[in-house]
Formats: sequence, structure tokens, C-alpha cells
Amino acid sequence: MFTGIVEELGIVRDLRLLPDSGKLTLQGKKVLERTQLGDSIAVNGVCLTVIQQNSDEFTVDVMAETLAKTNLGDLKSGSRVNLERALQLQTRLGGHLVSGHVDGVGSIRKITPWGIAKLLEITAPSTLLSFVLPKGSIAIDGISLTVVDVEHDYFSVSLIPHTFQETTLGLKQIGSRVNLETDLIGKYVARFMGLNRTADSKEDISMTFLSENGFA
Repeated sequence: MFTGIVEELGIVRDLRLLPDSGKLTLQGKKVLERTQLGDSIAVNGVCLTVIQQNSDEFTVDVMAETLAKTNLGDLKSGSRVNLERALQLQTRLGGHLVSGHVDGVGSIRKITPWGIAKLLEITAPSTLLSFVLPKGSIAIDGISLTVVDVEHDYFSVSLIPHTFQETTLGLKQIGSRVNLETDLIGKYVARFMGLNRTADSKEDISMTFLSENGFA
């Protein structure tokens, strides 16, 4: 589990793509402090397990499913990536709960200056957008951000100067692909509602229903 607060920008040292997997070696220093083999590190929002490490580099295996469903396969030697160690119970939750399991890949369609900030519009699959709410939380390449607005085929977020200076979003251009993870709690609530109402059910969701099931 992660918070979506990027600790460090890492550098890809090597990416070896095999027929059914990959092996990724990255440079990072802060995220390796007190990190042991078998620990999890989020790389552009993807939860990966450390299998080798030294003082300033670590290596992770990447499954074929991960390469197919995220933008990690787009990386090359020298690419910058967002890094975050797994959440500890005593850590401040400055962002939101991020699992490191990417829901899909979006594409930046527009970047607009907005005062001191930048407004990014990101296209996303409709199945993913159904879990995105204005003023709700979303992780973009592992960065916890607040949604500004949602349209039928894209959503927007606003980046303060710190975010585009200290994360990979400041390096992105129109057309860049980004990993997206929607709000974890919202997905569970939506799943629960779907499992407890049949397609032809006419029962409305009421305060009584929400109270009985622990949501109110």
C-alpha cells in the first residue's frame, strides 16, 4: 500500500524485455534507505518487488501482464520514473490509499497554464472514468492528485509547481501515456453495490440500506 506522495525521481539503468516478462534496474537512493530484498517499491505507480539491490540501484521483475497493462514497457535507459516506498503505519497519509495495481493507461490530451498551476486533461477508458469523480482522488503514474472535472472521455487535474518540478509529470508532453489507478475505496463500494443489486432490482439505495451495510 502507498500514499501517492512521490519520494524520489529515479532513473532507468536497464530494461530487459523477454517474451513473457521483463527485468528493470533503476537508480534510486532515498527509496533504498532501510529497504530489504522482497520489499515493495512503486515505480510510476506500479507495485514491484525488489529482487536485487546495492547502495543506489535496485532490480525488479516485471510480469507480462504488467507490461501489457501499464506504461512500463515504454521506458528506456535514462527514463525518469516516480518512486515511492510502501506505506508504514506510522507514516502521515499525505495523499490517499494507493494499492499500486494500475487500472488502465490514459493519454495526456492537453496541457494548459492555469495561474501558477498547469491543468492536464487526460483521456481514459469509459470503464475507468466511471470510477472518477470531480474533487475525488486518482493516482497518475503513482502521484496522488485531486480530480478537477470529468467529461465523457477524459478528466482533468491541476498540478501545483512542486508537483511538476518534483515528479515525471513535469516531463510529460501531449500524447504521453500515464498509468491510472482510481480511488480504492470507491472501487470497493461500487463492487459491493453491484453484487448486492440484481440487474432487474427496483430497490433504491436508501439511507437505511447504507446504514445497515456500514456506509452511513
